[in-house]
Amino acid sequence: MFTGIVEEAGIVEKIRAGKRSTELTVRAPRIGRSLRVGNSVAVNGACLTVVGSRGGVLNFDVLAETLRRTNLEFVRRGSFVNLERPLRADARLDGHFVLGHVDARGKVRRFEREGKDYVLDVGAPPSVMRYVVEKGSIAVDGISLTVAGVGRNWFLIWIIPHTREVTNLLACREGDLVNLEADILGKYVDQLMGRRGRARR
Repeated sequence: MFTGIVEEAGIVEKIRAGKRSTELTVRAPRIGRSLRVGNSVAVNGACLTVVGSRGGVLNFDVLAETLRRTNLEFVRRGSFVNLERPLRADARLDGHFVLGHVDARGKVRRFEREGKDYVLDVGAPPSVMRYVVEKGSIAVDGISLTVAGVGRNWFLIWIIPHTREVTNLLACREGDLVNLEADILGKYVDQLMGRRGRARR
């Protein structure tokens, strides 16, 4: 489990088709040296397992299913990816509960500066939008963010300069694909209410 508080924007050194999977190599000088083989890491919000670690460089095997559901399919050498280690049991929860299970990909409709802050407008599929509420939480590329506005197939978020500077939003452009994970609490409530409704029929 994660919190959506990105610890580092790592840099992709390599992504290629391997014998068993797609092999992803990320340079992470800040957190990479603390990780060992078998550890979990959220990479752009997708939970991956470290299969190699040396000198701050991390290696991952990426499943075809993960590529299909996430924007990791499109990262290239030099791409920034958001990295977060799992939540410790005794740590503060500064963001919200993030599982690292990406629901879908969204598309950036607009990302620009307004005053001292930035506005991020993301188009999203109905499977995600049903859980998006104003002032609620959503993970965008693994970043815990607060929803400021909601439309039929889009949502709006305000980004402070600090968040832009320490995440992959630094390189974000209109048309980019982003990984979306809706709030797990909303999913559980939706499922439980659906079960209750079916039980009454």
